[in-house]
Amino acid sequence: MNQQLQDRLNQIPEKLLSDAFLKSQGLGNELGFWIFDHPPEDELQVREYLEFVIQMLKKKHSNLRVTHINLLHALKDYLDSRNFTQKAIQMQKIKGDKALLKAITGPLHMDKFAPYLMQQIDIEHQDVVLISGVGSVWPVLRAHNLLNKFHALLGHKPLVLFYPGAYSGQSLTLFNRIPSNNYYRAFKLVP
Repeated sequence: MNQQLQDRLNQIPEKLLSDAFLKSQGLGNELGFWIFDHPPEDELQVREYLEFVIQMLKKKHSNLRVTHINLLHALKDYLDSRNFTQKAIQMQKIKGDKALLKAITGPLHMDKFAPYLMQQIDIEHQDVVLISGVGSVWPVLRAHNLLNKFHALLGHKPLVLFYPGAYSGQSLTLFNRIPSNNYYRAFKLVP
């Protein structure tokens, strides 16, 4: 177990329950988007802790409506809802990864996928949105595209993206290897 990571993880509940977090206070009119970056090799430790936090919040703070989006599960459900999963599997087998990636670019455009997610989680009745699974859906989905689209859809509801890589406060580096030059209007949840 990565003890330094565990110390950071242990700070999450207090952060999520703070009024400043829940009301997006002190952010200078920025949206309440937060990133919890972590070493990619410790993804399983983060997943286990995330499940613990979700269960703890349900039991001890049942008035706080927290939803969790696992992007891999959501992606599969979305493709299933469009009757595209089996077609995608066959295409990948016959034509390969590049052809599949090109073919699903349209159906997975954020103008379609992000509203689907909002509808599935019943965003109007949520207080906090937690997102995981970024590494599992790359390169099909990109974190910056999702965050950019969610800006318009979430309003001032706080969102936390659990990210397997590094976040500098300006850019994300997936798996600590794949840099992105995009600017993000998000804050580090726990430094």
